[in-house]
Amino acid sequence: MSASTNQLVARGKKFAVPAAIIGAFTLGAAIFVGSGGVHAAAFSATPLDDHSVSALTSLDQAMESVASRVTPAVVNISVTAKNQERATMDQDQLQNLPPGFAQFFGQGGGMPQQPQYEHGIGSGVIISPDGYIVTNGHVVDGATQIKVTLHDRRVMTGKLIGIDKLTDLAVVKVDASNLPSIAWGDSSKLQPGQTVLAFGSPFGYFQFSVTRGIVSALNRPNPYSDDPRKPGGFIQTDAAINPGNSGGALVNAHGELVGINTFIISNSGSFAGAGFAIPSQIVRSTAEQLMKNGKVEHGYLGISLNDVTPGNAHFFNLDEASGAIVSQVTPGSPASKGGVHRGDVITEIGGQKIANGSALQVAVSQLTPGTKVNLGIRRDGKPMTLNLTLGQFQKNADVASNDDNGGPQSGKLGLSVSDLTADAKQQINAPDQLSGAIVQSVRPGSPAEDAGLQPGDVIMEVDRKPTASASQFVNQVHQNASGKDLLLLVWSKGNASYRTIHPEGQNG
Repeated sequence: MSASTNQLVARGKKFAVPAAIIGAFTLGAAIFVGSGGVHAAAFSATPLDDHSVSALTSLDQAMESVASRVTPAVVNISVTAKNQERATMDQDQLQNLPPGFAQFFGQGGGMPQQPQYEHGIGSGVIISPDGYIVTNGHVVDGATQIKVTLHDRRVMTGKLIGIDKLTDLAVVKVDASNLPSIAWGDSSKLQPGQTVLAFGSPFGYFQFSVTRGIVSALNRPNPYSDDPRKPGGFIQTDAAINPGNSGGALVNAHGELVGINTFIISNSGSFAGAGFAIPSQIVRSTAEQLMKNGKVEHGYLGISLNDVTPGNAHFFNLDEASGAIVSQVTPGSPASKGGVHRGDVITEIGGQKIANGSALQVAVSQLTPGTKVNLGIRRDGKPMTLNLTLGQFQKNADVASNDDNGGPQSGKLGLSVSDLTADAKQQINAPDQLSGAIVQSVRPGSPAEDAGLQPGDVIMEVDRKPTASASQFVNQVHQNASGKDLLLLVWSKGNASYRTIHPEGQNG
């Protein structure tokens, strides 16, 4: 018996009731006292009538209808991929091997280890009757063989049409016709609290499973730290998603595809109530380009972004905390040629309202190179419209990278700075034209650490005013009124972002 069960039992003893009452309410029997003595009559609960449970049965019937319509369009994907890494062993390990075995580990000029094969399992969704299937890019990346199991248990060989690593989406094709496919839904119409169903093959063994939940939140930012250019906009749901569900369908109550399940956040590696799906507005445009061209060409602005927050809105003379702040403009980029400046706040693109940096990333990534767009911006609080033409996304180029780590903090800054010398620029791979004060150390638990500052970061501005040296930075901090927020423009590992920090004291 578990500790929690023992505790419940112990608590139950404290609230003991008279034995006569216990006898009168003994489970499974009713007590009758008559002239003939005490008799026990068997008791069984009668089922509730249809009217009493009509709401529940109607919900069940609706979910059953959705599941029966969607499940045939969901597939299981089994992948074989070659792992060409060599096995490595240190000298002590090699000495402990039997004679002649060391050569198999590629040591000392011996033979390399034979290629190893890895096996993975994921899910996919049929999006056209002629056999096109959308799934996650990480499910089929590096595959040498793809096997697709249909709902009718047929196993077919899949051909990889293309992968888009920026969105982590891929399209696979099987040679078939008249397959059941799923209708596209509009993820932009989703609302928190709305019912959704997740389909897939959790753990690879439980094929064609369905779970039910709600939309927990929308427009969740990109959680990947490896590349801030990857668009966010994820749908968060509490519908159970586990390993093996990657690439499966997230549908609304109409059975329309509103997302592709892609990852979970969990301390255990299994479902913990926080699953995430790529919204269909990204999936559809990406899949259609892959089906047509075998690749995806993403629009490119050439800017880095921050979200507008209640803590930084007043620095940009904004009445509301909405929009995407331009923290960096790449020289020669479409944004630069179109007149976008650092510190501009983008509120619209092509007439579409922009709530934050993630929304702008999604909007830009869906557009193709050469598209002419109108940007609605606010510059020092004044509305403006800029006309520009999108370029083409290339590796190591910013579509519109969202590096928002700012937030009002308390306490002293807790950092030390020095001048940004030529040697320092070389050490951190900073461009020659960069100027500011380089961060030397950050005190643990300080407002600077809370704002995401790290040694090697370069502070370029304080409260929208340039910082040319360490001494100027210290003076700017000292001139700040006690208890007032500071807005820092920080260059870090190739990207610039605004950070809001709250120093209580006057020491920099």
